[in-house]
Amino acid sequence: MYDFVIIGGGIVGLSTALALGQRYPDCRLAVLEKESTWAYHQTGNNSGVIHSGIYYKPGSFKAQFARAGSHSMVEFCREHGIAHEVCGKVIVATEPQELPLLENLYHRGLENGLNVTRISAEQVKEAEPHVRCLAGIRVPSTGIADYKQVCQKYTQLVSSQGGELHLNTKVETIVQAAEGHTLETNNGNFHTRFVINCAGLHSDRIAKLAHLNPEAKIVPFRGEYYELTPEKRYLVKTLIYPVPNPEFPFLGVHFTRMIDGSVHAGPNAVLSLKREGYKKTDFDLRDFAEVMTYPGFWKLAAKHADEGIQEIIRSFSKAAFVRSLQKLIPEVQSEDLVPTHAGVRAQALKPDGKLVDDFLIVKGPNSIHVCNAPSPAATASIEIGKAIVEQVPQLQQPLTSRL
Repeated sequence: MYDFVIIGGGIVGLSTALALGQRYPDCRLAVLEKESTWAYHQTGNNSGVIHSGIYYKPGSFKAQFARAGSHSMVEFCREHGIAHEVCGKVIVATEPQELPLLENLYHRGLENGLNVTRISAEQVKEAEPHVRCLAGIRVPSTGIADYKQVCQKYTQLVSSQGGELHLNTKVETIVQAAEGHTLETNNGNFHTRFVINCAGLHSDRIAKLAHLNPEAKIVPFRGEYYELTPEKRYLVKTLIYPVPNPEFPFLGVHFTRMIDGSVHAGPNAVLSLKREGYKKTDFDLRDFAEVMTYPGFWKLAAKHADEGIQEIIRSFSKAAFVRSLQKLIPEVQSEDLVPTHAGVRAQALKPDGKLVDDFLIVKGPNSIHVCNAPSPAATASIEIGKAIVEQVPQLQQPLTSRL
């Protein structure tokens, strides 16, 4: 019998395990991950950005967690010698109609308590000499980090606290028991007083195994990237973002200098035909059928048809992808870019076609289910872990204290 079992070994599951061990040092805890390595999916394929929180609705969990997380993640990296850099970023308007949106974004940054500044096109060029724009915003608190290293350190700390870490362990059935739940897996049964679901791309399915309706379905969106060739990396010094369309849930293609010095360009955002579909050819009949028969998807598709078509065009046409990048840096040419890894974002979608724009946490009997944890989840993982633990009922007597 365990006090807590966490399903999912990504950055949110591991940070939650770390926070539980800190709150209840005598508890018996296990983390179950179906893959053979930690942080295999969303965490291991993200952009590596330490987000500031400028984009998010003031007062939302995203805004609160990102602002706090941009500090706690940097402190964590410093404390444990993990590669990171607070390099800042610029967000730029390249068309006249984007200037009001840029101004709105500037005020949102101020509302979120960020140290953001308006900068002219000439000042943008001082920071990023190859960018063409009309005006910009400087966001100094944005950074980059190696989140795989972060997760590796999380696992070491969880283990040192006495937590058990189980790879290659897939939860297949959840049975309510007298004192909690029995999790039936391909690697034996786990009996626990409390379950925390951090299963990311499969979080809605795990919730349903626990007989809960999260009132949203995970729809996977693949983000495809190109990488600048080494001899063209000089074109980008930090991070360069366009002004996002406030009606569209994605930020648009941008340039990100990674912690290893490489520069990634992208992502676009296209529907993935498999929840873990990192290639265009990846297909899973169950995953595909669930999306195609979900009314919320068709309502979303109708609302964003024009943007969706452009994203698909960029997916299959490198020339179209390059044209999007040239709005930011006109010097970029097709031969300067080579394909690199893609990521898949687990996006919760409601039946009415509205995207869940914030973290979605659903409570059940002796369980908590994190059913939407999009970006900035990696940035804010320490804060999210603490927040989840705050919602766990007070543990009066850990099992180990009764042995």
